[in-house]
Amino acid sequence: MSEPRIRAAGPEDLDAVLAFWKVAAEGTSISDDREGVERMVARDPEALLVAERGGALVGTVIAGFDGWRCHLYRLAVHPDHRRRGIGAALLTAAEERFVRLGGRRGDAMVLRRNERAEHAWRAAGYAPEEQWRRWVKPLIG
Repeated sequence: MSEPRIRAAGPEDLDAVLAFWKVAAEGTSISDDREGVERMVARDPEALLVAERGGALVGTVIAGFDGWRCHLYRLAVHPDHRRRGIGAALLTAAEERFVRLGGRRGDAMVLRRNERAEHAWRAAGYAPEEQWRRWVKPLIG
C-alpha cells in the first residue's frame, strides 16, 4: 500500500475535516466547529495536517506550536485505514514541523477512556505524565 500524502489543510478542506472527525475522532471539543477550525488555520496555516490516500481523507493531526510548547490534538485515522502507518506518518510530519520551528517537546491530550489511542501514543514514544493535571475553564457558553 502506498504511503499517505500528508499536507497542511486549507480553508477548502475544513468541512471535510469536520465531517471526518465525526467518523474517526474520539470525543468532541468545544472548538469542533467551522468557526473554531477556520480561526486556527487562519492563525497558523500549517497546523492542521491531513493524510490522504487515493485522494480520500484518511487521517488528521493538529500540530500547534505557540513558540513555547508543541501541542498535538485530533490525531484521528479513519476506522477503515487504521493499523497501516497513517497515524505514525502524521506524527512524524508533526514532529518534523515542531523541530523546524524550534520546539523541544511534544505533548498530546488523550482521553483516559480511549485505550486504543493510548496504545497508539505509547507506540509512538509518548507517555503520560501523571504528576500533571489539566485544568480548564470554558470561555464561551
